[in-house]
Amino acid sequence: MRRRRPVPPSPLPQRRGIDPVRLRLPGEGRWETVRDHLLDRLPAVEPALIDAMLEGGEVWGTDGPVDPGAPYRPGAYLWFHRELPEEVPVPYAVEVLYRDDVLVVADKPHFLATTPRGRHVTETALARLRRDLGLPRLSPAHRLDRLTAGVVMFTVRPEHRAAYQGLFQDRRVRKEYEAVAPHDPGLELPRTVRSRIVKERGVIAAREVPGEPDSVSRVELTGHRGGLGRYRLVPLTGRTHQLRLHMSSLCVPILGDPVYPTVTDPAPDDFGRPLQLLARSLEFTDPITGRARRFTSRRTLSAWDSHREWAAVGGAPGADGAHPSG
Repeated sequence: MRRRRPVPPSPLPQRRGIDPVRLRLPGEGRWETVRDHLLDRLPAVEPALIDAMLEGGEVWGTDGPVDPGAPYRPGAYLWFHRELPEEVPVPYAVEVLYRDDVLVVADKPHFLATTPRGRHVTETALARLRRDLGLPRLSPAHRLDRLTAGVVMFTVRPEHRAAYQGLFQDRRVRKEYEAVAPHDPGLELPRTVRSRIVKERGVIAAREVPGEPDSVSRVELTGHRGGLGRYRLVPLTGRTHQLRLHMSSLCVPILGDPVYPTVTDPAPDDFGRPLQLLARSLEFTDPITGRARRFTSRRTLSAWDSHREWAAVGGAPGADGAHPSG
């Protein structure tokens, strides 16, 4: 059995913490030049822009910049940087809880995506940490919703990523969350919520449907005052928006949720009332060292600590809802 050739390293450095795009030319095709293929491969890009990239030496192969008239070579690799979108800066820092030669564990603020996706590219925890720590090969071991604050873990080198990703895929990580939501004296807690969740591509909200449950969450009330409850949430599965949907289905939706129970459309620069959900801790046995590990967020949820101030913020930017403490 023939071994696949390893992918050559990129000849281009990252730009603002973002890797260049990598393309491999198909083994078969009717194209005479690299330009011909790029015009077909990238139909959303104007031909004039592709020409400008080639003429400016911005498209690279393994041997350097690709000549504008370079012939098509099946199996060859190309690299180039895509145009980065303008993004509203998220005005909160990513705190590093732990760092060694293998792991970086961060305390992510609300509103900052974990990894590049859609309109959030450079304003992500991954891109920021790569730049700030000088770790261009940093990769996520898992992901945390953009609107959720708290503990998220990255691997420093690619060769370790699979081992730590496997922890999450095999459900060998105990994840504990904290949330602030309305208090319902008639709601019997603690309880385990089980349901089947469907998340359709292109649709913001997930929904529960009849059928065999594929999502399980433990919900506990740890305190209440002034009509609010403080909850400990332990997801036993990892479906998209699972905790937010389960809390909404119990008729105690998490404060600041722009999706459950009703989808709203806050402005990109509206940092006023963040989702009151915090990934409090991660606990697992390290797959490399065999040591027991536990990482805990230093943040607190402002709707619980100072609800009057949180409620008064409205839509005004300038107050992250999970404040660093200690």
